[in-house]
Amino acid sequence: MEDARRLSIGQVARLAGVTPKTLRHYDRLGVLRPADVDPVTGYRWYLPDQVDQLRLVRRLRELELPLEDVRRLMALVDDRDAFRSALAEHRRRIDARVVRLRGILHTIDHALNDEEWTTMSASAAPAVLDPELHRRLGADLFNDTWRLMELEDRSPDDDVLMIHQAHASAYHWLQVGTPQNVARSHWLRSRVYCVVGRAEPALFHARLVLSTCQENGIGDWDLAFAYEALARAYAVDGDPDEARRHAEQARLASADITTDEDREWLLSDLETIPFAG
Repeated sequence: MEDARRLSIGQVARLAGVTPKTLRHYDRLGVLRPADVDPVTGYRWYLPDQVDQLRLVRRLRELELPLEDVRRLMALVDDRDAFRSALAEHRRRIDARVVRLRGILHTIDHALNDEEWTTMSASAAPAVLDPELHRRLGADLFNDTWRLMELEDRSPDDDVLMIHQAHASAYHWLQVGTPQNVARSHWLRSRVYCVVGRAEPALFHARLVLSTCQENGIGDWDLAFAYEALARAYAVDGDPDEARRHAEQARLASADITTDEDREWLLSDLETIPFAG
C-alpha cells in the first residue's frame, strides 16, 4: 500500500493510547487488522480512520466486553440496530452480575455482624425432582390452568392463580419436556395473558411459540396455533391488521394439520378472536 496518509504501528499506538504489542494482539484475533502488511518485513501499516476504530475498541474494552465480543461488535458498527442489540445483551449480563454481587455483599454483611455466622451449617442442596414427577406436575398444572380459563365466574384471585399455574407448568416442562412441550407451555402463557387482557406478555410468549416451532421443525397444529396465539395477542394489543394477518397465516397452516378434529378446533378457535375474522 503506497499511501501518504498511512501510519506506522507505533504512531497508531501513541495516538490511540495503546501499545504496539496490543495492536499486534488485536491483529491476530481479528479485532482490528492493519490496512496493509509489508510482505518482506511484515511491518504493519494503518490508515488514519483506524485510530478512531481503535479508540472505539478501547471504549468497548472499558465496558468489560471480552475481546471476542469486541471483535463481533466492531463488525456491526455500520448496522446500528445490530450493534445496539449486542450491546444490550452485554448490559443484561452485567446487570445479572451486579445482582449476584449484591447478594454476596449482603452475605458478607451478615458474616460481619452475626457472631454465629461461622458456625451456621450451609443450606441443604435443593431436592431434585424425578422426571416423571416433573411431567405429571406440568400436565396437571396445564390442565388446571385451562379449567380456570373456562370459569364463567372467575374471580381476580382466580386470575392470579391461573397466571402462576401457567408459569409453574412451564417450569416443569422446561426441565424434562421436548421442544413441542416447551412451545405448548409458551402458548398456554400467551393465552392466559390474553384472557386477563395483558398484551405485552401475551405477545412475548406468542412469539416464543412461533420461534420454538421454527427452530425445531415443529409443524402440524402446533405451528398453526403459534400463528393463532400471535393473532389473539395482537387483537388484545389493539392491532387489528396484525391480528388479521396472523389469523390468515394460521388458516394457511391449518392445511397441514393431519386430523380433521384438530383442524376444526383451530378454525373454530380463530373465530373467537376479535378483529381477526
